[in-house]
Amino acid sequence: MALAENEWMKDVLALVGKEYGRIYAWDKVNAPMIRQWCEVMGVDAARYTAEGAVTAPPAMLQVWCMEGLTPNNYPPGSTTENPYEVLKLLEAQGMASVVAVNSELTFARDVTEGERLYYSTLFDAISLEKTTALGTGHFVTLVMSFFSQKPEGDEQVGQLLFRVFKFKPANPVKKPDDAADKAKAATPAPAKRPLPGISDDTRFFWEGARAGKLLIQRCKGCATLRHPPGPVCPSCHSFEWDTVEASGRGTVYSFVVMHYPEVAPFDHPNPIVLVELEEGTRLISQIVGIAPGDVKIGQAVQVEFNTFNDGELVLPQFRPVANAAAEGVTA
Repeated sequence: MALAENEWMKDVLALVGKEYGRIYAWDKVNAPMIRQWCEVMGVDAARYTAEGAVTAPPAMLQVWCMEGLTPNNYPPGSTTENPYEVLKLLEAQGMASVVAVNSELTFARDVTEGERLYYSTLFDAISLEKTTALGTGHFVTLVMSFFSQKPEGDEQVGQLLFRVFKFKPANPVKKPDDAADKAKAATPAPAKRPLPGISDDTRFFWEGARAGKLLIQRCKGCATLRHPPGPVCPSCHSFEWDTVEASGRGTVYSFVVMHYPEVAPFDHPNPIVLVELEEGTRLISQIVGIAPGDVKIGQAVQVEFNTFNDGELVLPQFRPVANAAAEGVTA
């Protein structure tokens, strides 16, 4: 179908080629942010923050112009235009679902300490109508160009291509159409605990929990234990790993008691502990069998495996050792 055959599409096509205003960085490129980013990503910061030659990892490019924790909190002078207005036009036509998000970064050069960056966004293209098994919609392509501000003239340092498929679902969820369905929809089911996102890196952990085992990932190269699980050893960068069954015994290394928000089905106040296992690694869990105000750092705890959501979910939780012994709980 030709794009211009739809009246509403004319409004979309009128935006193709539009370049939106600048989004400025809050801060200049700086060593502390580089060091923190490297720590989070498991990258050796020394190669970027050597004395007298501070550069940023190329993959940090998008980070410099982010707004922070508050949405759309950009520095003074940044545009108030919405470069995603085309997506709103598609959503108004029922194409509210998203799949096949593609993001491609290219780099012209490294950015160095002291540079201040900004980017502008170009609505580059919209595809012809595409029909997939999921539904019918359009690919939308936006291009963000990043620049360094310089007295002699701004210099482009990189580019981010963002492409998304917005579509109308082929099998949308049907609304209740009779009194019984409406009554059923109006009576919410008992709240369940959210299920974990399980990947090839974490499947062993959850399968172990169902078997009553607390399994910890171990690097085959240097024997370093790591949790949460990941594909690469942070110590030697080996991709080879196996698991070790932990004893389930440990101590409370740190904890927090969550009071708000009160989210079902969790009890409140809700004590969450960071447990240091006998094997040396740490993991986060709930602590049970104790009043929230009685949790203490250094407290000895023991794992137990509890079932939720009608048997759908098994979680390793920890109980103070004295309480576990009194109640006959075993790991």
